[in-house]
Amino acid sequence: MNFQNFIKISSGLLGVLGVIFLLRIMGLGDDQIKMDASIGDFSSVTPLISLALMILSIAIVVTLIFSIMNLASDPKKLKKAMIASSLFLLVIAIGYGLSEGNETPMKDGKVLSASGSRWVGTGIVSFYMLTVIAFGSMMFSSIKKIIKK
Repeated sequence: MNFQNFIKISSGLLGVLGVIFLLRIMGLGDDQIKMDASIGDFSSVTPLISLALMILSIAIVVTLIFSIMNLASDPKKLKKAMIASSLFLLVIAIGYGLSEGNETPMKDGKVLSASGSRWVGTGIVSFYMLTVIAFGSMMFSSIKKIIKK
């Protein structure tokens, strides 16, 4: 049995298993599931969630393996990936340097630590920086195309 047949059969089995779990949940109905959940019994939805997490994990692992294999096969691609990753980490480092960390009370009565607050600020600043970079890249590319014509 070759690898492609194995993939087809295993994905088909996982799909059938997912349909069975879904039909089981649909057969119970919303009211029964809510009533079970109110007493802490999640046994009706747990198998479907576990299956979804398993499939997600498989997809992540396979994607990472094939990406690394593809990068390792071509040194030029590896160099470009390392440069892009380094630049992304530089943006994160700049965002971390520009953000402040203050203990912040939250609505549920808990307190967000200064470190947590700083990382939230880092994410926001990095998002804005990456947005500006993306917009600038699109504008630069458009202007470059207009000039060439």
